[in-house]
Amino acid sequence: MIEVTQGNSPLVLGLPHTGTDVPPEVWETLNETGRALADTDWHIHTLYDGVVEDVTTVRTPIHRYVIDVNRDPAGVSLYPGQNTTTLCPLTDFDGQGIYRDGAEPDEAEIIRRRDSYHAPYHAALMAELERVKAIHGFAILYDSHSIRGDIPFLFDGRLPDFNVGTNLGATCDPGIEAMTVAHCSAAEGYTSVLNGRFKGGWTTRHYGRPADGLHAIQMELAQATYCQESAPWTYQPERAEALRAHLTRILTDLQTWRPAA
Repeated sequence: MIEVTQGNSPLVLGLPHTGTDVPPEVWETLNETGRALADTDWHIHTLYDGVVEDVTTVRTPIHRYVIDVNRDPAGVSLYPGQNTTTLCPLTDFDGQGIYRDGAEPDEAEIIRRRDSYHAPYHAALMAELERVKAIHGFAILYDSHSIRGDIPFLFDGRLPDFNVGTNLGATCDPGIEAMTVAHCSAAEGYTSVLNGRFKGGWTTRHYGRPADGLHAIQMELAQATYCQESAPWTYQPERAEALRAHLTRILTDLQTWRPAA
């Protein structure tokens, strides 16, 4: 079941990758690597909880290994020519297989998962964006992510702490992008980049239609900013509180942003 908390500000937080639920019939097909669930956006829903008031959140409890709700439902790659994971991933972020031999989902199973988990998440997300847009005349989707900062299979070197994605400025008003980047750049002790390795996933690109009053921006955080980047992925409250102070500034400004008259 999709978890929705409704607020009345223009801001909607998407939480696509914090879930750890794996249905039994899928769990039985995963190997030891898959069952580690290593590529979870660990604790992201906890990190953002209470950062600002009156915000809408939409979260799926289903793990991304079952189906990745931030991938194109048609299976088109987000980053052609680069290593990435698919709609129903067959490998983890290190390129290691996650299924027992011969147990990978076939086309019929992928369609079943898409209909059962991907479609309901996006139906709920779209409903909330439309609801707050009806109140304010526009809506802002802030897609909330995190990832290990060192994954050679996906990118070279160490990932910056704040990774802002707007698909090269296409998914939101320039003022939203500039305001978010300014806060990230001003955060002492943190590094940041705009449209680097992560330019915004399918969700950001799909919903970001500024001309229609729908703005979308993705925030990919390096997990070391708030938790341990290896099992057991321990949440580190002191680091998290320092980061939450910066996230509060970002989300507060997004809530109060208004389009130019």
